[in-house]
Amino acid sequence: MKIKGSFILKKLAGDHIVVPVGSSTVDLNAVITLNETGAFLWEKLNTDSTEEALADALCKEFDVAGNTALSDVRDFTDMMRKAGVLEE
Repeated sequence: MKIKGSFILKKLAGDHIVVPVGSSTVDLNAVITLNETGAFLWEKLNTDSTEEALADALCKEFDVAGNTALSDVRDFTDMMRKAGVLEE
């Protein structure tokens, strides 16, 4: 899975905001703001990745246990799927 090319992440006034580009601007019904962990996962999803690889990257970058990281990644990817920003 990876981020669709029609969405980018911008840092504005200290916030990480998902911005639709092109025709995707009509499909987004809300603003998506990410925290530092979400922005980290977003960057990892610029290339094709699995939930397991994302959890491993979280463990290496942040002080978090493996099962907690995997649960957090699943929550994040579920949210991104519902928002329509992920390619499967």
